[in-house]
Order: sequence, then C-alpha cells, then structure tokens
Amino acid sequence: MKSISVAIEAQGAPSVMKLSNVDIGLPKEGEVLIRQSVIGVNYMDIYQRSGYYPMNLPSGIGLEASGIIESIGAGVNFLTEGDRVVYSGGPPGSYADVRNVLASRVVRIPENIEDEQAAAIFLKGTTAEYLLERAYPISAGQTVLFHAAAGGVGLIAGQWGKAIGARMIGVAGGPEKCALAKEHGYTEVIDRNNENVVARVKELTDGKGVPVVYDSVGKDTFEQSVECLSPRGYFMSFGTTSGSVPPIDAAMLQHKGSLYFTRPTLANYCASRDDLELSATRLFKMIANGDVKTKIGQRYKLSDVVKSHLDLEAGKTFGSSILIP
Repeated sequence: MKSISVAIEAQGAPSVMKLSNVDIGLPKEGEVLIRQSVIGVNYMDIYQRSGYYPMNLPSGIGLEASGIIESIGAGVNFLTEGDRVVYSGGPPGSYADVRNVLASRVVRIPENIEDEQAAAIFLKGTTAEYLLERAYPISAGQTVLFHAAAGGVGLIAGQWGKAIGARMIGVAGGPEKCALAKEHGYTEVIDRNNENVVARVKELTDGKGVPVVYDSVGKDTFEQSVECLSPRGYFMSFGTTSGSVPPIDAAMLQHKGSLYFTRPTLANYCASRDDLELSATRLFKMIANGDVKTKIGQRYKLSDVVKSHLDLEAGKTFGSSILIP
C-alpha cells in the first residue's frame, strides 16, 4: 500500500517537512488502515516539528484525521471495514492520504457529524472537554478566564463553558478575533493588544479575580494569569505558544493567595480507551445538541503543509485549520 505522506528527518523550521510517496504495508495487529479525507492541524504539530518536544527521527508529523477504514489488523473487534472514523494521538503521522493507525485511538463518527467537522474538532474538542470537565470542573455561575479565546480550543471552550452556565471571559488579539470569540460563547472578551488584561479582569470581577485561568500562551501571559486569580485559584497551563513558562516558585504561589498551578495534558487525560470514549461521547453530545459548533478558518491542500504551519505560528489563523489530502 502506497501513501503520500509528510515526514521530517530533522526538527526545525516548517521547511523541514517533505512530501513523499512511501510503502506502508498492511495494518499490523491492533491497527486499522484508514483512507483519510481530512487532517487536523494543531499547535502540538508545531511543538513536535520545531524541536520544542523531542522526537525520534525520521518521523511522520500530525496527530489527527478522519476517514474510512479500508482494512483491519488482527485483534481488532470493535471496528469494521467501511466505518467512518476519526482519531487523535498515537505516533505522529496523520499528514498523509492513507495510514495505518492504532485502533485504540480510533472512534466512529456519528452520522450527524461530517468528516471535516470531526477532523477539525476532535483533538481540540477533547482537549476542551478534559480541561473544563475533568482537570478543573467548572460550574454554572462561575467566572472563567480563557486565553487565546479565538483559537481552535478557545472557540470550543467558550461554547462549552456557556453550555454549562459559566461566565466565560476570553482574551484575544485584535477586534476581529475578539468579535469571533464573543460569537462563540464568551460574555466578555479582552483585547490583549489594546487593553490591560489584569486591570480589565479586576474590573469585571469587582476586584476579586477569577477562580480559574486556562492559559495556552505560556511565557508572555504567565504573570497576567497569576495576577488575575482569586485566592486559592487554579492556574491551568496547557500550552506554550509564546515559549515556556518560568520555573514555578512555591513561595510565589503562597504569597499570591495559596494558588494551585498544574500542567495537564490530553495524553494523560485520554490515555485509556475508556477515557477517550468518555471524552469523545461528551464532545459528540455537545455537537449534537448544537451547544458546540466548529469554526474552520483555513483549508489547505496537503501539498501546502508548510504554509499551514507558517500561518499558525505567525498568529494569522483563527478557529481550526485542516489539510485536504
């Protein structure tokens, strides 16, 4: 079986990604072969490609895609040929037209969800699920601060939080992204380019701060996030698009109000098959109810994969980006 896929032999700039035609063979035990229709692009792909996260090289790239199962390996009894499926996680390599995938990471797509929607939302949607439902379960009436509110995870989180009944405050860059975030569940959106985030959060909370901050930006927003928290507040750090957060000083957490700092990951929260299915079921239910809608901001051909990474790194994108094989 031949596959047109993207691989890297060294980590670095987007130009290290090369398109090639390779023989992938038939699925091994515990695998399924998927003819992929849509590929999701995530910031995790940039972490892995750039060298921020170490990888064994050479390697494929990409973690998420949807498509049709064409063949099944030994030992797989919960999926069948012809199933329309989506997956995320496992070894990188989703940037391809056909691929062998660990069946344990694959779930069927409900009939009411299209392939594009599934590939654009699955990894980001299960991320929003574990953040808001399990890592720090938010509740109705609670005020939540979410950075990068106009990004792929941010737009889903705004809708998810609104459905729960939380008051969602978003942070985004520029009037267009702020307007987009407000259309996706945020009660208020702070323009980080033109407003003082800490002062605005204090104003919106009568000086109390918020009980939880979700921060995927990292270095540039670390101090802001700390200052926005109320006593005994939770700092949920789940990304580093601007660079790594500084080393955490335990005394600082004490002096700033007995704060909690945690660094959760989707890999841990959806490690088991049961957790993955729980997360997927919650996500699909949110979509079916109309509580969460997908915003696909950019579509690229697989051959334009370098541009997709350049745009994402430069902050030129909004919502989700997808690749079409």
